Amino acid sequence: MVEIGQRTAELRKRAGISQQRLAEMLGISRTTITQIENGKRKVSADELAKFSEIFNLSVDRLLSSKEEPEVIFAEKQEEKKTEFPIRINVPQRNLEKFKEVLLYILNKVGSKPNIGETVLYKLLYFADFDFYEKYEEQLIGATYIKNHHGPTPVEFAKIVKKMMNKDIIKVKSSYFNYPQSKYLPLRKADLSKLKANEIEVIDKVLDKLSDMNAKQISDYSHDDVPWLTTEDNEIIEYESVFYRTPIYSVREYE
Repeated sequence: MVEIGQRTAELRKRAGISQQRLAEMLGISRTTITQIENGKRKVSADELAKFSEIFNLSVDRLLSSKEEPEVIFAEKQEEKKTEFPIRINVPQRNLEKFKEVLLYILNKVGSKPNIGETVLYKLLYFADFDFYEKYEEQLIGATYIKNHHGPTPVEFAKIVKKMMNKDIIKVKSSYFNYPQSKYLPLRKADLSKLKANEIEVIDKVLDKLSDMNAKQISDYSHDDVPWLTTEDNEIIEYESVFYRTPIYSVREYE
């Protein structure tokens, strides 16, 4: 009981949500939130489900004491092979590509009211996996894990932290009474770092999916073969795109 209390307190603070605001979202008193965080009150199944929605984590991951994977930015171009979930090494070339792709997406659709962090995760996922299916090459090459809300790029938080107040700003807002983290660009993407076919794939993903809200795009991702064939909280393998159903496939096969 103490562990789940500590976990919710940590996630609440990380999300920048006050106890009072969290209490309002759950429909309980602030005193009750304090009791939960201090381990003096049990959390019901309904409350766990609501915590899962609010913090964008599966219930399993919410309850897990397993540490989040460590993301390391490589100083050199070489990539060290390490095992998930201990360490994920991000080569400099992937870091720069990630920044420019994210800025390109934010400049095009970031101002839409539905584009919060969860939707951004899925737009990046579909851009990455669609490009890999079509060209058998990586676009960003981010590492995505399967959680309750769909594919999540592990490197996102650390890369965004490096970009904060230089390339982007983070704005706390709400969308249909749910807390939302929005990112707004402070500069245009450097298009010299993006190839024409990369921009084409990203544009197609944005045209198709950027009007969806977080639930719609999460539900949509749940029927994609890469997500379906992956165990909870495990890495989604890029090679699985070649087994996609026609509605998700972006490549013509003989």
